This record gives sequence, structure tokens and C-alpha cells, in this order.
Amino acid sequence: MTEEFAKDNLGSRAEEYLESIVSKNLEMCVEVLQQCENLLPLADELKVVSRCIDAIASKACSEQIASSFSRLEYSSSGRLHMSKQTKCESDWWIEDISVLRVDLYERVITAMKCRGVRPESIGVSLVNYAQRELTKKSSLWNPSGQTKVDFVTGSNGQEQIVVETIVSLLPVEKLAVPINFLFGLLRSAVMLDCSVACRLDLERRIGSQLDIATLDDLLIPSFKHSADTLFDVDTVHRILVNFSQQDDSEEDMDDTSVFESDSPRSPSQSALFKVSKLLDNYLAEIAPDANLKLSKFVVIADSLPSHARTIHDGLYRAIDIYLKAHQGLPDIDKKKLCKLIDFQKLSPEAGAHAAQNERLPLQCMVQVLYFEQLRLRNALSNSCADEDYKPSHQSWRISSGALSAAMSPRDNYASLRRENRELKLELTRLRMRLNDLEKEHVCIRRDMQKSSSRKFINSFSRKFSKMSIFGHSSSRGSSSPSKHSQRTDSKVIERTCTSAE
Repeated sequence: MTEEFAKDNLGSRAEEYLESIVSKNLEMCVEVLQQCENLLPLADELKVVSRCIDAIASKACSEQIASSFSRLEYSSSGRLHMSKQTKCESDWWIEDISVLRVDLYERVITAMKCRGVRPESIGVSLVNYAQRELTKKSSLWNPSGQTKVDFVTGSNGQEQIVVETIVSLLPVEKLAVPINFLFGLLRSAVMLDCSVACRLDLERRIGSQLDIATLDDLLIPSFKHSADTLFDVDTVHRILVNFSQQDDSEEDMDDTSVFESDSPRSPSQSALFKVSKLLDNYLAEIAPDANLKLSKFVVIADSLPSHARTIHDGLYRAIDIYLKAHQGLPDIDKKKLCKLIDFQKLSPEAGAHAAQNERLPLQCMVQVLYFEQLRLRNALSNSCADEDYKPSHQSWRISSGALSAAMSPRDNYASLRRENRELKLELTRLRMRLNDLEKEHVCIRRDMQKSSSRKFINSFSRKFSKMSIFGHSSSRGSSSPSKHSQRTDSKVIERTCTSAE
């Protein structure tokens, strides 16, 4: 077949055909690779496989570059920018290479990464390949399905290889693949009992972007027949640990010390708040499980830092559901569970509910009543104080110090600026109200004084009028005192005679 035996022999003709025809067309390269699946390792030794793989990667990279240049356009200001498209036209090769066997597909994707194909295109190809390979034989690729399915051993082994291969090919960039796809791979890895490294890699990737996950994503069914819970809480706990470690590392790397009053919250901080709400909803979903142990519930609830929750209403709701589903829980365990709640961070509605909740230990109910009374007393006392005033509707937040502890220095400074403006406005309103009350008080006192003085004068005038009878007679008879004495003597004589008779 070589040139040693004849000119233009079969070897040279095959070489020319591969070089001039096959390598110029991506579809033909894929067809050749499919034919080589049953000819390995001979086709690999003849470098037919490597040449086709390089041709596919080169073709995809050139198409991507050409598509990028075609998307360049001038804006209204005269600047050159790239137009946004929902679907890139250069990714037409995704459907073509999805028919390859998993080992050849892995080599093609690795070559594309080396050539510089976009991570987004790699991610779309991986999603398409996973949906094609993992759904054609079973109902494995069903993120919402919670039924436990037994697979044939051969099919199970092949799908395990597919899952592990796809995980190893995932781009390192965030958001290159949808997070629900990562959760689907994790469910498959747990069901197929993939390697520990594969599952840990998926948990780490999910933990790095947990803030965009949903509650349905976290509800991973427990596929083990010997499992004591409905959901795989251990996997979720490891994901939360990865998120907390990633969040701490980002905070350590943040060296910015610029304080801007109107700057938005940092992404890591907003992600922490979102994950805390997501975790509380997850706890409320798994709490009714009668087989869920208290230790696992406490570990998951306590997996985030204390400053992650500015409001503990969601955590209180989840704990209340757990206490309702586990009514035989000892008082010691109830107290251990309620230690997770900061009753100062409860809203007035949740505090009122907790004060009447008989499922809580008596000590917790007393604590709730104490904080409610303290909050009410602070609201009443602060309404009369100008220097230490705090709004009553925000006293439970400011007193706990949750916001200042949770925010970064820049965001904390901006928040304090906003709170100071609100406090000044409220203080001005309070002073105006206080002035109005003082005026009303002065008017009331003046009216009371007038009314009391009038009553005194009227009563005095009545008494004086009774006493003035003698005064008027004496004034009239002052000119003839003898007559007055004679009249008096005659009256006395008449009274004496009458009494003698």
C-alpha cells in the first residue's frame, strides 16, 4: 500500500483524501471518527483519529472567530462593539459531534479548549451531549423525578463513565453551564455512585454559585434504599460548607477601603442574603420528615455564619414545623434547637406568634416576652428622647447589630448614612410633635386656671351677698343711731313679753 511497491498506491491516495477532502469538512471528520470507533487502537496508531480531531477543533475555532468579526458593529457614538445574540451561529458543530462515543467526544472537547473555543460554547455542547446520552436508555436525567430506578449493570456502568467524563470537561468559568444542569449531574452522580472526586467537584462548583439556585434544585432525593431521610441532606450540607468557605475567601481577598454612600452591595454579600433565605425555605421543606434527626437539622441550619440572617422569621418557621412534626422531642433537644434563633431578630408578627407558641420551651417564651417588652419600652422611651432616638419599626434591626455586622465596610458606611438621614427626619418630626404637645399643654393649663378662678369668684360672691345684709342696714341708719337703738330695744321687749306669756 506504500510507494515502495507502486506509484500513487492506496496509502498515498488515502492520505491525500484525508488531507484535501475530509479535513476540510467537519461532518466528514465526524463520520470518519465514527468509523474509527471499531478500528481502535489501529486507527489511532495511523494518526487518523488525531488528524480528524485537530481538524474539527480548528474548524470550530475558525468559525467562532469569523462569527465574532461578523458581530462587530458601530454604535451611535461611533465606537466599535460586539452585538449581542441569544444564540451564536458558529455553534452549529454542537449537534454534529454529539453522535461520537464518549472517549472520542472527550478528546474533541479537550482539543477545542486548547484551541480557545469559548467556554459558553463548550458548556452548551456538554449540556446537549448529556441530554442525548443520559436520556436515551433510562429516566436517569430527570431532575424533578424522585423515584428510585434500578438500571441494568452494563447501562449503569456506561452512564457512570459519561457523567464522570462530562464533569471532567466542565469549564472552570462560572455560569458557563446552567446551575440546574450541575444539579442534574449531581443527582446522576449520586444515583450512579460515581467517584468521590466527581461528586466533590460538582458540589464545589454548585457552592460557588449557590445564590442563583432555587429550592427545587436543593431538594435532592435520597437514592439509597437504606437512607433514613427523604432528601439527601448530607450533600446539601457539603454544598453549604463550600459556599461559606468560598464567601470567606472572597472577603479575605477584598482590600477595597473606599467608602461610597450610594454604592450597591457587593455580590458576595447579596449572595449571602439570598442563600440564607434559600436555606430557611429548604429547612422548612425537610422539617416534616419524621426520620430527620435533630443533629442533621441543626448542622444544616448552623452552616451559615451568624450575620447571614438579618431576620430570623424563616428559621423560626422551619423550627416550628420541625417541632410540630416531632412532638415527642425532649425539652433538652427543644432548647438546643431554639438556641439557633435570635429572638431579637424576629419581626413583631413572628414575635407575637412565638410568645403564644406552646411548642416552644417555657424559657424561650419568657425570652420572647422579655424582648417584646424591651422593644416596646425602648419605643416609648425613645419617643421622648432626642439624642438616643431610634425608629420603632427598625429598633429590632438596629439593636441587634445584624446589618452593621453583615455588611462590608463600604456598604456599612452607606447604610449608616441613610439611617442617619432617616433618623434626622424622624427627629425633626418628633420635635415638631413635641412642640405641639407643649402648646396644647399650656392651653389646657390656662383654661383650667380660668375655670377654677371663675368658680372661686362665683362662690365668694354668693357668700358675700349673704353677709352684706347687715352692712346695707347699718349704712342706711347711720344718720340716726338713736332710732336704731330704740327699734332694737323695742324688739327685745316684745320678744321678752311674748316669752313671759
